[in-house]
Amino acid sequence: MIQNPLIELWQRNETAYTGWLNLPSSWSAEVMARAGYDALVVDMQHGLMDRTCMMAMLQAAATAGIPGLVRVSWNEPGALMQALDAGAYGVICPMIGTRAECEAFVSACRYPPRGMRSFGPTRSLVSIGADYVARAATFSLTFAQIETAAGLANVEAIAGVPGLDGLYVGPWDLSMDMGLAEPGNLLDPALLKACDTIAAAARNHGLVAGIFTGSAEDGVRMAARGFRCINIASDSSLLQRAAGEEARKAKGA
Repeated sequence: MIQNPLIELWQRNETAYTGWLNLPSSWSAEVMARAGYDALVVDMQHGLMDRTCMMAMLQAAATAGIPGLVRVSWNEPGALMQALDAGAYGVICPMIGTRAECEAFVSACRYPPRGMRSFGPTRSLVSIGADYVARAATFSLTFAQIETAAGLANVEAIAGVPGLDGLYVGPWDLSMDMGLAEPGNLLDPALLKACDTIAAAARNHGLVAGIFTGSAEDGVRMAARGFRCINIASDSSLLQRAAGEEARKAKGA
C-alpha cells in the first residue's frame, strides 16, 4: 500500500506547505502538483469543480506523487465518503462548531466498528492499495475546520473526538464570526489569539494544527506559532496576481 507522505512528514516534526485548488481543471492541478507543494487541497466548498473533475484533479496530483486532500462542501456523509472513495488522502470538513458535529464527521470517514463509512473505495483500492480498507483508519486524514465563534469556544471538546487527526483554521470565516474589522488579517491580535488557542488544543490532544493563509510570508509566521499543515497559495489567486502584474507592466511601459 502507498504510504501517506504527510503522516511521515509530521512524524519528522516537519511542516507541510500546501496549495489550494479552486479552478475546475486537471491541467492546473497538475501544474500546481509540479510546483513543489507538499500536498494539494481540492476545494469542493467554494471551488468551481464537480465530483468528476475532483477525481481527475486527484489523479493529476498523483502524477507528481503529491497527496491530494479534499475540503468537502459540508458535513454530509455522502460528500465525505465520495471524496475518500475517489482516492483523497484526507478530508477537511468546514464549519465544525460542536463535539457532536465532529463526531458525525469522523464517523462518516471511518469504517465499522470505528464509524459508519459505507464500503465502496472504488478508486482508493487501485490508487492507494488493495489493503486500503484495513489501513484506512491510519491513512485517511480527518481535519475539522474551526471557523466560527462556536467552534472556537468548543475547540477542546472537538479536539478530543477519537479518530480526529487535525484542526484546521479558516481565518476569514472565523474573523467575520468574531466581528473583527478586517476578515482574514493574520496580523490582528484577536485573530492571532484565537489561532493560538486552536493550535494549543491540537497540541494538547496530539493533533496536527492546520490553517489557510494567502501567502508564503503568512505561512512561515503561522508555522512559527505551531501550525504544521499550512496553505500558502491558491491556483485562482496566483493566476489573478500574475495576470494583473503582467498587464500592469505592459501598460506601464
